[in-house]
Amino acid sequence: MTTFAELTTIGVGGPIARFIEPTTRVGVIEAVEEADAKGLPLCVIGGGSNMLVSDTPFPGVVVRDARRAITVPDEAAPVEGGDRTVHINAEAGCNWDDFVAFTVEMGLEGVEGLSGIPGTVGASVVQNIGAYGQEVASSVESVEVWDRKDKRTVELTPDDLRFGYRSSALKSSMYAAPATPAAEFFPTPRYVVLSVTFALRHSATGTVGYGQLAKALGVQVGDRMETRAIRNAVLKVRASKGMLEDAARYLNPAMEGTKRADQVRIALRAQYGDDPERAVQDHPDHDRHSCGSFFMNPILTAEQAARLPEDVPRFDAALPDGTPGVKTSAAWLIDHAGFHKGFKTAEDAKAGLSTMHTLALTNRGGAQASDVADLARAVQDGVEAAFGVRLVPEPVVVGMDLR
Repeated sequence: MTTFAELTTIGVGGPIARFIEPTTRVGVIEAVEEADAKGLPLCVIGGGSNMLVSDTPFPGVVVRDARRAITVPDEAAPVEGGDRTVHINAEAGCNWDDFVAFTVEMGLEGVEGLSGIPGTVGASVVQNIGAYGQEVASSVESVEVWDRKDKRTVELTPDDLRFGYRSSALKSSMYAAPATPAAEFFPTPRYVVLSVTFALRHSATGTVGYGQLAKALGVQVGDRMETRAIRNAVLKVRASKGMLEDAARYLNPAMEGTKRADQVRIALRAQYGDDPERAVQDHPDHDRHSCGSFFMNPILTAEQAARLPEDVPRFDAALPDGTPGVKTSAAWLIDHAGFHKGFKTAEDAKAGLSTMHTLALTNRGGAQASDVADLARAVQDGVEAAFGVRLVPEPVVVGMDLR
């Protein structure tokens, strides 16, 4: 029986009653429809990088889209003097970093800063992934979805998707309030992504949009560099913070074929050297056994932000109702609440903060979901006691309450 521990980057989670991998568009819709018609719990999973699922058996259906095609409906070469926009369509099950690698290989600009983010194309628009000065929202032309409520396919525009900081209309359909599951659609949104069409630009160079990335490249923010160089720098910066998935997970039979074989080989070599299988056995990289950034950066009212220390990072942001707010750094709050890199609730605890990054909660080997949840609550309680701010988990939390 397949378990969530086999399917997720953090490597925890209980057994699954029924696991399906449809290979056609119709098959995905039928799998979702069958579960809904029978009233079964439904989890449509991508790369398993943004999920924390309890240790108890999942009594429903888990669907993982096995369609991974990328197509270019436009002219592949730029028209001289013409519009340099190129549309790329990717099926929801396509590995996200495979998609980024494809676009860079094609000489396209627009998502190179999002290199190395685990997951799938379908999940990218649910979460509105972002990093190093780019967000997926800025490149999305349209998203084809299956509407579980109205039982029909729909083409959603960026306006329909209502993208925000790590959010979208798709994600919002799962929650009644922050970290509070909705009664009808959870842990799968009302709208199940079938494919995404992106509008990218023919260009061998891209804009360096983030200070840390500019420093790694030895340039200034706003400078243009080859997209290949930007991609390589992003991967190196992410690796230095333990914010890449463990490439060894693709040696697991449950993950076989979900990522391009050449990209798996490149990632294994970069992480483990010339003998990756032996290195994995001798030195598993526990800092990469995580959900990535576990807590979202809080967006506060001006009054809430005024109660924080003067040196806390502050950025202009919009509150959920659209009014002006102040975004601060979850990592800063965690650090200054006394949680250091590598923090554990006990010396023998099997879950701990990353030794490289306090925003990542990691499986240090043999952890269960309950261990990770205990660690998350300790951090939430500590930050709230110190600063009056309750951190909200970024991953989808199934079968546990981390409000």
